[in-house]
Amino acid sequence: MLDILRHRTYRHLFLAQVVALLGTGLATVALSIVAFDLAGEDAGKVLGTALAIKMAAYVLIAPFASALAENVPRRVLLVMLDLVRAATAVALPFVTEVWEVYLLIAMLQSASAAFTPIFQSTIPDTLPNEAEYTKALSLSRLAYDLENLASPALAALILAFTSWQALFSGTVIGFIASALLVASVAIPSAIKAEKRKGVYARARRGFEIFIATPRLRGVMALNLVVSLAGAMVIVNTVVLVQGQFGLTEQHTAMAFAAFGGGSMLAAFALPSLLQRWQDRQVMLTGAIVLIVGLIAALPVDRLAWLLPLWVSLGAGFSAVQTPVGRLLTRSSHGQDRPAVFAAQFSLSHAGWLIAYPLAGWLGAVAGMQITLLVLAGLAIVALVPAIKLWPANDPSELLHRHDSLAPDHPHTAESGREHAHPYIIDNLHPTWPR
Repeated sequence: MLDILRHRTYRHLFLAQVVALLGTGLATVALSIVAFDLAGEDAGKVLGTALAIKMAAYVLIAPFASALAENVPRRVLLVMLDLVRAATAVALPFVTEVWEVYLLIAMLQSASAAFTPIFQSTIPDTLPNEAEYTKALSLSRLAYDLENLASPALAALILAFTSWQALFSGTVIGFIASALLVASVAIPSAIKAEKRKGVYARARRGFEIFIATPRLRGVMALNLVVSLAGAMVIVNTVVLVQGQFGLTEQHTAMAFAAFGGGSMLAAFALPSLLQRWQDRQVMLTGAIVLIVGLIAALPVDRLAWLLPLWVSLGAGFSAVQTPVGRLLTRSSHGQDRPAVFAAQFSLSHAGWLIAYPLAGWLGAVAGMQITLLVLAGLAIVALVPAIKLWPANDPSELLHRHDSLAPDHPHTAESGREHAHPYIIDNLHPTWPR
């Protein structure tokens, strides 16, 4: 898997992702501690609300950022957004009120909402070979897991020598390093559509493809399963470890590290697993692992029991998340790819927008056992349509007919009126059966 790093452009982009996520991970740990300092055992409420603000920014901004950025060079835009994130992170150590946390989170995550889908859509253009792209997706999943593994470990080390305010310095350094790495390579230009559309039409395009493609409709349901389980970990780990178990900040970092470790183990195994199993099998299995993990956490009352469960949740999380990029690439043309990635970014975070406040407020009001039961129940409800919407027989291409095409249409000229196409929607197939 690591041989893909021989590709210079991808290597720099991957390292940019790693350092930015390391910084973001430090900020996540610091915000958990800030929330606990400001609100005590109501920290779940503060975190749930702050993360809901983050998700609202992701849902609302990502599709339009992708559309508005069509005429801006990707490299220039990504560097600018990294610098905006760094400037915002400078102010984070100085928060003294809960509303200040909410405001800075909104600013920081608005920039991230524009950055992430554009960054993600550059990778398949940089690595057009699917085998290489699959390896890149697993490495990308590992990079995200650094936010849950290496960042908490680094945070624990920093906290042993200094205060939590220093963690935000790492966030600033991470974003600046990311900007420098992105600026150091040439990034392929996005493929532009032949006919220019308005901003709203371009923003809507990705959602239209999702609705029209069965495998992507299944992904939409699985997004909710992931967000429900992930929100339990991210919002309530600090409440469980420091509030209920009476342990320290370092133990909170250990619990986050266990979740990230499980996700990384799964990411290492996925490239070979995806050669034997279909994406659908892997992702549905991961969703089942998440649901079982939530239910198994009901009787947990000590850290020694929590850690292995968080490892299993991390593995399920990675199994659902990692193959998504392959499905998006397989389900879109080059000119539609930024819109499809932005739509996935927005739709997936719509689930987090529901799950974060639910996990935080329900945990504070009803307790952890009720919260686990509710989240697991909703995850089961989401899993059922995922299984039904995504056909078990899901070929990458379909043989279909173009009976209404003109005789001189290229498809007709090449192969008569029967033609194989990627299983995607485009302007030629408005009534293509799904």
